[in-house]
Amino acid sequence: MKKYNFMFIVTIVLIGFGMSFCLAKDTNNMSNECFIPEKGTQIRKDILDVLRQEIKNMHGVDVVFVVEHLKVQDGWAWVHTFPQSPDGVSRYEDLSALLKLQNGKWKIAELPCVEEENPECLGDPSYFLKLKERFPDLPEKILPDE
Repeated sequence: MKKYNFMFIVTIVLIGFGMSFCLAKDTNNMSNECFIPEKGTQIRKDILDVLRQEIKNMHGVDVVFVVEHLKVQDGWAWVHTFPQSPDGVSRYEDLSALLKLQNGKWKIAELPCVEEENPECLGDPSYFLKLKERFPDLPEKILPDE
């Protein structure tokens, strides 16, 4: 009986763990599963190009990204990057964004502010709860572990 209970608990833990992470995979197709687009994939390039263009429009600088977090699921993506100049000499304030795939193109759904002690900004402990309220179909698995 004890052996059965132990195996049952191990199975439940493994299933729970398996359901709580994203797989790294090379895919151009949208998936119902959470995944991390690998370097060199078209989906990763498309997402980062949208952010690159946003920075170019806002600040007039060309950037490349060091990606800290990028997860995609069900046409949604959350990214956290460290932008820098193409030569790596200049480094800029880190950037997070929520993107949504619309009509085959990635669009920025939200660029969170990073002001300290502002309840509408990324540093607020309830930011992701509020984000989920604003975007009810947002898959939680793409969000960073806080």
